[in-house]
Order: sequence, then C-alpha cells, then structure tokens
Amino acid sequence: MFIAMNRFKVLPDAIAAFEQVWIGRDSHLAGVPGFVEFHLARGPERDDHVLYASHTIWRSRADFEAWTNSEAFRAAHRNAGQNRPLYLGHPEFEGFEVLQTITP
Repeated sequence: MFIAMNRFKVLPDAIAAFEQVWIGRDSHLAGVPGFVEFHLARGPERDDHVLYASHTIWRSRADFEAWTNSEAFRAAHRNAGQNRPLYLGHPEFEGFEVLQTITP
C-alpha cells in the first residue's frame, strides 16, 4: 500500500471556504485503478493557520503514480490554482510506503 498526503496551512478566515471547496468538489477518484480511500483531516490550530491534510490510500505507489499522469488527475486539479488565497504557501506533499497494517 501507498499513502499520498498533502498538507495545507489554511488561513483562519478561510476555513469555511477551504472546507467547502474540498467537500463540494468531484475528486474524480471513483473507479481509478488502485484507489482505496480518501480522507480530508483538520489538524491543530496555530496563530496564523489551521493545518489540514488530504490523505489518499492506494494499492501501490505505481497505482498512485499512474493516477498522477491520468486525465482523472488533471480534471480533479483543474481549478486548484484558484484556491491559493485560502492557504499559506504551497501544499506540502508527502508519500509513504506502508510497512505494516493492523486491522481489528
């Protein structure tokens, strides 16, 4: 498995708009080979931002990389540049190979 995560430092007065953009958008992930699940998480609050993370789980790194080169990826990110006034700096990408999974 592979976990792909982007972290966003969202401006305090832009929280509602940021959440609306993410929750209301079409991710174009349904039916993408190797896609397992998606999470949008809100993290700690700081003086100048609130930390958010988008978190996708993939069957493999190869599946994730294939998605980043797909039309579905381009469609999902088509308007991403318009949301920049909502957060500080650029989103920070982090990718992780899963070494262990424990389930109930």
